[in-house]
Amino acid sequence: MTLGRVLVIGLDPARIPGWDPEPVQAAIARGHARFGDHGIEADLCLVAPDENPEEAIAAALNREGYACVVIGGGIRKHEPLLGLFERVVNLVRRHAPDAAIAFNSSPEDTADAALRWLR
Repeated sequence: MTLGRVLVIGLDPARIPGWDPEPVQAAIARGHARFGDHGIEADLCLVAPDENPEEAIAAALNREGYACVVIGGGIRKHEPLLGLFERVVNLVRRHAPDAAIAFNSSPEDTADAALRWLR
């Protein structure tokens, strides 16, 4: 039984100036590997807020048919990015209207967030 394909949208830690991306990159890799543990195909769309993220997100949403889209906490929780978060939610509604929208609490529980909607 296939649970459907997932798109994970988040901030690219390598493109955020002023901090060490390696711990977040490692957490993203661990979280992404958990999709495979559940037999779920998952794609990453990691963006930088100042590099036209909407275009990259729309392109990713149109690449596949997604059963679920997980929007990461970097976009969702950082108050200065509230406008971007709203645009991301509306892009998902427009480009993947049948996909469930889920939210993770950390990069490592992203598969759990998707599984809440895929079962």
